[in-house]
Amino acid sequence: MKFSEMKYQRPDLETVKRDMLRLIDEFEAATTPEAALDAVQDLNRLRMDFQTMFELAYIRNSVDTRDEFYKTEKAFFDEASPEIEALETRLRKALIASPHRRSLEERLGRQWFRLAEVQTRSFGDEIVEDMQKVNARVTDYNHLVASARIPFGGDTYNLSQMVKFTESTDRETRENAVRAMYGFFAEHGDAFDEIYDDLVRMRTAMAQKLGYENFVQMGYDRMSRTDYGPKETQAFREAIRKHIVPLAAEIREKQRERLGLSSLRIYDVSLWYRDGNAHPQGDPAFILANGRRMYQELSPETDAFFQYMLDHELMDLLSREGKRVGGYCTFIPNHKAPFIFANFNGTLGDVTVLTHEAGHAFQAYQSRDMKLPEYFFPTAEAAEIDSMSMEFFTWKWMPLFFQEEADKFFYTHLAERVVSVAYMAAVDEFQHAVYEHPEMTPAERKAKWRELERTYMHRGDEFYEGLPYLQEGGLWQRQLHIYNYPFYYIDYALAQVCALQYFLWMQDDPTKAWESYLRLCSLGGSRSFLELVGEAGLRSPFDESTLADVVPRIQDALAQLEARLPS
Repeated sequence: MKFSEMKYQRPDLETVKRDMLRLIDEFEAATTPEAALDAVQDLNRLRMDFQTMFELAYIRNSVDTRDEFYKTEKAFFDEASPEIEALETRLRKALIASPHRRSLEERLGRQWFRLAEVQTRSFGDEIVEDMQKVNARVTDYNHLVASARIPFGGDTYNLSQMVKFTESTDRETRENAVRAMYGFFAEHGDAFDEIYDDLVRMRTAMAQKLGYENFVQMGYDRMSRTDYGPKETQAFREAIRKHIVPLAAEIREKQRERLGLSSLRIYDVSLWYRDGNAHPQGDPAFILANGRRMYQELSPETDAFFQYMLDHELMDLLSREGKRVGGYCTFIPNHKAPFIFANFNGTLGDVTVLTHEAGHAFQAYQSRDMKLPEYFFPTAEAAEIDSMSMEFFTWKWMPLFFQEEADKFFYTHLAERVVSVAYMAAVDEFQHAVYEHPEMTPAERKAKWRELERTYMHRGDEFYEGLPYLQEGGLWQRQLHIYNYPFYYIDYALAQVCALQYFLWMQDDPTKAWESYLRLCSLGGSRSFLELVGEAGLRSPFDESTLADVVPRIQDALAQLEARLPS
């Protein structure tokens, strides 16, 4: 069934709740493992019915945030989802306490029960109303960002469409574009502060109601992290400061020299070459046609996957007025269908977002027959290995998209992946500071962000010269994860270290690297993060020796790629 043909019908919430309660009672009363398994399977079918309708409403609201029908349906799920989670929490408690747990673990895997344990800790009936309010404020943030109408050069653009102007070879154009983009955030700065104030206050209150000291550990539990915690991520950030930050600074210095500037400003960092960045040498139809060829040639599995996505209208890629910013991949359970959402804007990112989100979608496609909805995707940091690694596995085909600018692409792509890790660590440390000190004022939060920018990205006062909103520390307000998905960002850095290992493995033994990746995707979410890393034959990012060994090889690869750049 094509996406446009997928029928949406709002679930009858009371019926869903009644049926879930009945099936949970059946599970708790089961006298044999078989009876317990039957109840679980019926419950999961019911949960997937609800999730299917949620995803259809979510996607269609993302595609056009102005559509009143799906705006209303998204609001319905903002209210309904916490009530369903309350029942899912009761199911998880029953799973943990079940006398048939050992037998069920053998059939369904231990990971479901580990997830149940951390998810049960982070939810209670007493926070349902708080969660509904949080969901509403998150929606307020997304709608505010999507509402941007930025006059520029005689036309009007949304934030995604403005990105291409920040890569102009004309410095004045770049500066004006950045001023216009962040002018929108500055204009609405009080609203962004107010939304985040509410979110921090409400999330902290929820955590304390559940017995947490603050929201930090609750945030980790809600991210379903079963084999590491704040202590491990702190050590990982320290390793990033030691090994990645110096290389990122070196990359930026070479960029400054290449551009012939006395110093880099915020409006310079998106331009890598004086004569312009690498760009796809065609329109979106050109990108899709070459994407089809790329996945056809990469492997039989990717060939079948991408044709399925095309045949079933499972990608919405063009930026339009009213469309939510960003990109994501999600999964529609009853149709066993991944869905890719993106905002093409004529930049290099059009290709990388396609390969990135296709990595998520390919993994979900490979594990679409999993018996548990929790296994369609792995936890976030493991899921990002699938997406970030696909970006590297498709390098061989980048000349199709970039033609004579392919060498520019290769260097920029790898360099950006390195410098992004430092930014990811800054975002993570920022969130720890905020939720460890929820009493921070907006000004104090911004001051903390500026401190972290100096630490991880060496951004001094001159970097934002003439842009007071950014000089005061407002840049983080554009990072939707901070509002939407607290503590979901170090995941990208953890995954990037694994993806860089795949990049190096491909140089040594591409066949073995691809076989490992296929196995990783096929496991879906049936293992924890560190178990998946081990199953794939990768090294743990939490081991400092991993970065110590990977970074010098990446530095060498960058030097070789830089030597190939046009003079």
